[in-house]
Amino acid sequence: MKLLFKIITLSTLLIGASTFGQKTTLHYEPAKAVEKQYKALYVIDEAQDEKIKMTIRNINNALDDPRLKGKLKVELLAFGAGVEMYKKTNPYEKLLSGLVDKGVVMVQCENTLRERKINKSELFDFVNYTPSGNGEIILREYEHWAVVKP
Repeated sequence: MKLLFKIITLSTLLIGASTFGQKTTLHYEPAKAVEKQYKALYVIDEAQDEKIKMTIRNINNALDDPRLKGKLKVELLAFGAGVEMYKKTNPYEKLLSGLVDKGVVMVQCENTLRERKINKSELFDFVNYTPSGNGEIILREYEHWAVVKP
């Protein structure tokens, strides 16, 4: 009986050791676009060049996703320090115009302009305005927009 117990224990350990460290590959299937239209609100409240360019790149990536081609409506909302992205004195006009050409709507919070004493004439002409950035996020969320903050 002791011998049988030793054999079973040893067998269990050997089998366990042979499978230890083996990785199991789980099956992955990307999400499918089954709706006629998708809506995404990208939000930026930072002024760092890297963050602005990453946000623009993220939007382009979403627009280029073959599952979303022709189905994605995008709004890019800036508030707080994010207003820097829309200022004519900064180098983002060409990148942002490329998004506008693809149908992306640029939106700026008017509270930020008031608080920072920025005139609308200082921003690119293609920028639209909302009374409150937070209000825009709340309302879009209730309209079933995906809110993305890269």
